[in-house]
Amino acid sequence: MPTLDSKDTLFKKKSTLNCRGKLLSLDTPLVMGILNLTPDSFYPGSRLNSAEEAVERARIMLSEGADILDIGGYSTRPGAADISSQEEQDRLIPAIEAIVKEFPDVVLSVDTFRADVAEATINAGAAIVNDVAGGTLDDNMFETVARLQVPYILMHMRGTPKTMQTLANYSNVTIEVLDELQLQVAKLTKLGVNDIILDPGFGFAKTTEHNFELLNRLEDFRILGLPVLAGMSRKSMVYKTLGIHQTDALTGTIVVNTIALMKGAAILRVHDVKETKQAVELYKKTIL
Repeated sequence: MPTLDSKDTLFKKKSTLNCRGKLLSLDTPLVMGILNLTPDSFYPGSRLNSAEEAVERARIMLSEGADILDIGGYSTRPGAADISSQEEQDRLIPAIEAIVKEFPDVVLSVDTFRADVAEATINAGAAIVNDVAGGTLDDNMFETVARLQVPYILMHMRGTPKTMQTLANYSNVTIEVLDELQLQVAKLTKLGVNDIILDPGFGFAKTTEHNFELLNRLEDFRILGLPVLAGMSRKSMVYKTLGIHQTDALTGTIVVNTIALMKGAAILRVHDVKETKQAVELYKKTIL
C-alpha cells in the first residue's frame, strides 16, 4: 500500500485561481479579510460606512498579509433588512473603485447573491464572486459568472437569509450539503466555469451542532477535487458555545480555523487578518 508523506494531501490537487489575469496559488492556505459596507453586519467591528473607511481598512488588512479582500454590501445575518440591487451597488462600487485605485494589485472578492451586482462589481475591479446562496437566489448567476470567467465561491445555503434557520433539517448534514453542492458544481462545470471554491456555509441553515459536524468532516469536501473555504470568524458557533460576546471570540475563532486548516481548508475568511496569518504560518511548518 502506498504511503503519504507530510507534503501530500487527500483529494485536493495543487492549483491556482485566475483572478483577472493574476494567478493566486492555493499550494498553501490563503487568508481572506472581510470588509462589510453594511450598517447591520452581525459583527459590529467589521462595519464600514464609506469608501474612505473601506480603503483604510483595506490598507490595514493588506499590511497584515491578507491575500484576498472580500467586500459585501448586503447583510446576510438572520433578520437583516432587505435592500435593492441598486442600493447594494451604490454601497459597493465606489469602495471597490477606490480600493483598486489605491492598491492596483489587490485581489477583491465581492460578496453578493445577485448576478447584476456581481457583473457591475467585477466591471468596477473585483475579481472573484462570493455567492452565499450558491446560485439558488438568482437564476442568472451561473451564466453570468461563466461569461465573466472569474473564480466563483459556491456556498451552501437553504432558503433566504430570512428563512434559512427554519430549514436546518438534515438526516446527515455532511452528506446532504455535499450532495446539494455537487449538483451546483455540475451546472457550473457544464457552463464552463473553471475556478470553483466550495464553502459549506457555516451558520447558514445550520445549527451549532451541524456546524461542528461539518467542521469535523471538512476533509470530506475535498472529494470533489475543489478548494474549500471556511468562514467561521466570530460566528455564533464560537461565541455561543463558549458563552462569551462576539468581541471576545478571537481566540475561539483561531482555534476552529486551525482545525479547518488541519482538515484541508484552502481559504480562511476572517475579520482578524494578522492573527489568522500567524496561525497559517505555524500550520505551514507542519506540512512543508
